[in-house]
Amino acid sequence: MQADIVVKAVMVGLVFATAVTWTVWLSKTIELIKARQNARGAVRELASARSVDDAVQQVRQGVVAQLLEGALAELRLSTDRMDKDGIKVRITSRLQQIEAAASRRIAFGTGVLATIGSTGPFVGLFGTVWGIMNSFIGISKSQTTNLAVVAPGIAEALLATALGLVAAIPAVVIYNLFARQIASYRALLGDGSAEITRLVGRDLDSGALLVRRHLAAAE
Repeated sequence: MQADIVVKAVMVGLVFATAVTWTVWLSKTIELIKARQNARGAVRELASARSVDDAVQQVRQGVVAQLLEGALAELRLSTDRMDKDGIKVRITSRLQQIEAAASRRIAFGTGVLATIGSTGPFVGLFGTVWGIMNSFIGISKSQTTNLAVVAPGIAEALLATALGLVAAIPAVVIYNLFARQIASYRALLGDGSAEITRLVGRDLDSGALLVRRHLAAAE
């Protein structure tokens, strides 16, 4: 409490950054668990489906359901075209857009962890340098090098570096953990897109009449 106002500001900022880190960890952990469970279950249901119509009946929510809706929307727009390869390419493009949007949503908020992890030690070091500078100024004014006079100011200054490390180390660890989990989630969405593409290709190869029946059922 006797530290310089600048050092106090640094410490308060680092404590706030630590609170943000653990808040992001809690909220993102819950979000990722739910998202991965939903995607994993949807991929299993897609693997057991025999047609797009079956998949629509089994997968009703989540990002994989959005992928199905995107594929059906593109099929609906392409009903008067007989170019099957072109339809497949357009469906793949639409699925990639939906995947990218879902990836951005799930990764939202993790960037602050990288910022805290990279800047936390330097912010703490700034507080330390400022505190030690003030300690030396105090030494020059008091005209004494007594350790009992110097030590408290230096200890206060070093506390800022300690808080910087306390804020940065968990942020880096949590960010790397989330990076792996998000990559796993993206892989699940990629599996879902692949399953949907196979189902669409199967329906297209079975004949345009069957495709129209799926579109009518979807509407």
